[in-house]
Amino acid sequence: MNIPYKNRVNQAIVVGGGLNALGIVRSLGSVGVPLIVVDSNPASPAMRSRYGRKHLVASLEGDSLVESLLALTRELSTPPVLFLTEEKSVNTVSAQRERIMPAFLIRLPQHERLMQLMHKQGFSELAEACRAPVPRTVRIQKQEDLAQLSRLRFPCVFKPSEKSYEYGARFQKAYKVKSAEEVAALFADIAPVLPDMVAQEWIEGEDDEIYFCLQYLDVDGAVVSSFTGRKIRSWPPRIGGTASCTAAWEFQDTLTEMTRAFFAEVGFSGMGSMEYKRDSRDGKFYMVEPTVGRTDYQQEVATLNGVNIPFAAYLHEVDLPAPGVKPRSQAVIWRDPQADKWSFEQGGGKVDRRSAGAPVADAYLRWNDPLPWIDFMLERVRSRLKK
Repeated sequence: MNIPYKNRVNQAIVVGGGLNALGIVRSLGSVGVPLIVVDSNPASPAMRSRYGRKHLVASLEGDSLVESLLALTRELSTPPVLFLTEEKSVNTVSAQRERIMPAFLIRLPQHERLMQLMHKQGFSELAEACRAPVPRTVRIQKQEDLAQLSRLRFPCVFKPSEKSYEYGARFQKAYKVKSAEEVAALFADIAPVLPDMVAQEWIEGEDDEIYFCLQYLDVDGAVVSSFTGRKIRSWPPRIGGTASCTAAWEFQDTLTEMTRAFFAEVGFSGMGSMEYKRDSRDGKFYMVEPTVGRTDYQQEVATLNGVNIPFAAYLHEVDLPAPGVKPRSQAVIWRDPQADKWSFEQGGGKVDRRSAGAPVADAYLRWNDPLPWIDFMLERVRSRLKK
């Protein structure tokens, strides 16, 4: 579905410039949605895309971001649809929603519920209250909390309670730990930077047993659009983010309903997703963590497989008919090339047999939108020359 520009009045504003944002910009721009890309880095992938007008800001959080966004709306005749791609932007927009929401079309749950869902311990408590399938989790904020580790079965994963850019600059996204002593040693190093961590029981299974369900939900919890996918590789392996992924149509109905039911129970609406891991011991799906208020890192994989969630969200918010869904007969792989290469090499060259032979879409490369890939390749050349 591609509605001509003249029939559209509302702009879309995409906040952020990374691969996540690039996928949203391409998902919207390729179907003709008029859009503005907002970022603090003029060289970021989304800012180099051919789609959309580019608007440079000083920051993607805080009063500076809010003032910049409100200034943009004064140039427009109708409220734009706002897409957030980074957690720090979600925090800012939600905290200042009294200023933002009258000027934009954006759907968010109540602030306290959103903050609870963004916090790993908060999510765990909500899931347990809803009797949702989640691994046992304990929160570690001080030395005395380490005693709670006796409640868990090791191995566990040790990770931040919420997104922290200071933590991310110095430590791994997460650590697989074999004992309480290992947790204590890690916490001693991490606490001066981020004294708010969680330990969560490990779910057995390889990275290709990590699934996710991407959704856009109306205020009453009705599913506007939904897509279920599966990771192929993570970087770093076992504990990292998505390096490559594809569709998982075989579990579309199951995980769509599990995700919808949980979000409805907790009163969530808007852009969100849930990550699951299928336990190799019992074959059951366990909720790992949600992404709420923003698009997911690998969001474009849905569009590549025929489910354009950002476009569906845009049309829903401007009261236009929903787009048709045309699932690809052969699932397409979305791949972050460098991360996938590292993961493949560190994983001993293991081939994912379930997706063997499937077409691959490079996260950077599109022949009709080449600059993000050209920049990526030039940066790799510069990096090698420096070495």
